[in-house]
Amino acid sequence: MVAFFGSMLALIVIVGAVWAYGKKRPMGTALTWGEAMVAALALFAIFVLAYGVVPDTFLKWANGNTLNWRSDIKGIPIGPFGKLTNSSWENHWFSHKKNVLWPNGITFGGRGKVTVTKQTIRDIIAATLYIIFLGIHGFMWAGWQRRGKKSAELKALETSSTYGRPLVKKG
Repeated sequence: MVAFFGSMLALIVIVGAVWAYGKKRPMGTALTWGEAMVAALALFAIFVLAYGVVPDTFLKWANGNTLNWRSDIKGIPIGPFGKLTNSSWENHWFSHKKNVLWPNGITFGGRGKVTVTKQTIRDIIAATLYIIFLGIHGFMWAGWQRRGKKSAELKALETSSTYGRPLVKKG
């Protein structure tokens, strides 16, 4: 658990630092060799953390003794929310002893049953991490490419009137 949250924190700090530097850096400024090396190192660290370390540490946490999400345990784990329920609740959709929802599978009015294991939920969460990181990756890439456009538009508004004519003096 510490490794997962620590790697998530490291990823957030590095992405925040890159985003803050991108906001500060003017568009079109020449890149020095040292800045290029630091940028390459930061980008490599982001890729390794987002697509390698964070999902791997989650899978190790889920497989380990802490969560123990194995394929032989049926049901959808509910984590600490199971402690909020009454210990006498045991029915076809909740088991207090196992701390899961649908411990015997999800039935559809007697016409079939879908068995969900804790390992399935673990894999869905790991795949969702990849999807979220890929979405953030695309968002940040587009934001980096657009970073100077807003200031250029504002500069054009400052030097021209409402009708598009150049200003003689600033008011």
